[in-house]
Amino acid sequence: MVLLGVLAYAMTTTDQRPFCASCHIMQEAAVTQKMGSHAKLSCNECHAPHNLLAKLPFKAQEGLRDVIGNVSGHDIPRPLSVRTKDVVNANCMACHSQTNVNVASMDAKPYCVDCHKGMAHMRMMPISTRTVAND
Repeated sequence: MVLLGVLAYAMTTTDQRPFCASCHIMQEAAVTQKMGSHAKLSCNECHAPHNLLAKLPFKAQEGLRDVIGNVSGHDIPRPLSVRTKDVVNANCMACHSQTNVNVASMDAKPYCVDCHKGMAHMRMMPISTRTVAND
C-alpha cells in the first residue's frame, strides 16, 4: 500500500508544471502555459495519454527525451513529434468534445493546433485579438 501511495504521489508530482519547469528546456512552455487559458491544468493532462497503461511508457519515453535534451542543451523539437501531437490532439478532442460538434474544418485539418497554434501556451488575451494559424 505504501509503495502504491509513493508511486501515485510521484506520478502526480511529475505531471505538474513546477516539475516540468525544473528543466531549462521547459521553462518557456511552463511560463506561457501558466499565463494561458489552460493554466489550471497540469502539463500531462494535455501532453500524456489519460489511460494509465498507455501513459506509463509514453511518459517514460518522453521524459527520457526531455532529460537528454536538457543535459545535451538541445531544445525540444518544434513542432511536436507526430506521436506527441496525436496524444495532445486526442486530449483536446476529449476535453472540448461539445465545442467540436459544429466545427466544419475538423476534416480539412487533422490537428486542433493546425488552427489553434499555441493556444495552451498563449498569454491570456481577448478572443478578438487572437490569430488563427494558416499553416
